[in-house]
This record gives sequence, C-alpha cells and structure tokens, in this order.
Amino acid sequence: MSSRSDRACMLCGIIQPFRHFIDRGCPNCESVLHYQDNEDNQVQDCTSPSFEGLVALGDDNKKSWVARWLRIDSFVPGLYAVKVTGKLPPHIISDLAEQNVIYRPRDGSAED
Repeated sequence: MSSRSDRACMLCGIIQPFRHFIDRGCPNCESVLHYQDNEDNQVQDCTSPSFEGLVALGDDNKKSWVARWLRIDSFVPGLYAVKVTGKLPPHIISDLAEQNVIYRPRDGSAED
C-alpha cells in the first residue's frame, strides 16, 4: 500500500515517503546519489511517484529468487517497486559511470 507522498528510487527501487528521502536519504544509494537535504534537485530528479508492483524484502534476501531477479538481493530490507516509471537524468548517469556504478533503468527498458 502506497500513498501519494511515496516515491521509488530510480536506482534501487526502494519505496519511501518523499520526506524520508530528504531527511534520511536512500538506505541503498545515498553514497552515490546524495538525496539527503537535497530536496529541490536530487530527490525530484532521481525518484518517481509512479511505480508498479510491490515486493517486501526481508532480512534473509540472499535466498529469494525474486530479490535476485529484481537485483535487490544485496539491498536493505524494505518495500521495493517491481517497475519504476522514469529514468535518471543524463548528468546523473554520467556521475554514476564515473563512480563505476552500473545503472539499469527500472522501467522495463533495460536489456541484459
């Protein structure tokens, strides 16, 4: 169950209220996306209010085929979107590439 203020991170897919991204950042991506205290740009550009499906990831995620399939098996427990509408801006994708972070859009357009 999501509310109007919930957003999904476009990099990892975790779902949190908009305010949590600003106050606490993303528990998986904060070191590369720097959401915390960056309301105007980063949170708006790198999260989406439009997402489909919910997956609850627990503590023992290494055994979950769903977590492996969604590539979230190394992330913190929480609610994750199966599909996130939108893509990161080109300058963010470039920044991630410089940090050796592989970005696969979570909108279903990425090919393996």
